[in-house]
Amino acid sequence: MKVRGLIDTQIIAIAIIWLFHVSGIIGILYGNSQWFVEATPINLSICFFLLVLVCWKTSGFIKISILSFTIGMLAEMLGVNYGYIFGPYQYGEALGWKLYGVPILIGANWSILTICSAAISSQLYDQLVPRILIGLSLMILLDFMIEPIAPILDFWEFEGGKAPLQNYFGWFLVALPLQFFYHFWKVDIKHWFTHHLFLLQLLFFMILLLKINTLQNLL
Repeated sequence: MKVRGLIDTQIIAIAIIWLFHVSGIIGILYGNSQWFVEATPINLSICFFLLVLVCWKTSGFIKISILSFTIGMLAEMLGVNYGYIFGPYQYGEALGWKLYGVPILIGANWSILTICSAAISSQLYDQLVPRILIGLSLMILLDFMIEPIAPILDFWEFEGGKAPLQNYFGWFLVALPLQFFYHFWKVDIKHWFTHHLFLLQLLFFMILLLKINTLQNLL
């Protein structure tokens, strides 16, 4: 019964994130884009809540969640306030409440990305090094997709309007220990929810990026 309950919870959680992301894509592209952009904190909060709901009983999940949130927030604070790690940038208002210039939800997003990417890489390889490298690559890939449209959505913006190469080195440096500790603590998440969540985030920003590039080419 417990297994059946977990499966049912996961199916419902997957259905919810598909509904929210598909609605967000349609709304931003064809509807009231401002309203859907402003709803980003709600969407991200729900995704984080569902991730916790599905995975919280997994050994090591709480530890890696807290570590990812804390290290992610501290790294972002250094970036926003001093230009360290990622380069000089500032957050907009779309992501909600901030702590020392960094939206609280950014910490939650670091947890989401670390856990989802590591869970995916764990099912692709048994060896530690390939797992870490795949997890790192997935995290950096998603950031690479987001960077060009982040200023348009009022998420964040770098000085000069474009993310410097330093940003991606910064992601590597911050994400590396997070990926390592996920596997060091033997966090073993086999829920498909993590795969769906990462895929949806990737598709969401990929579609928006393609749409924006198409519009720019037509102008």
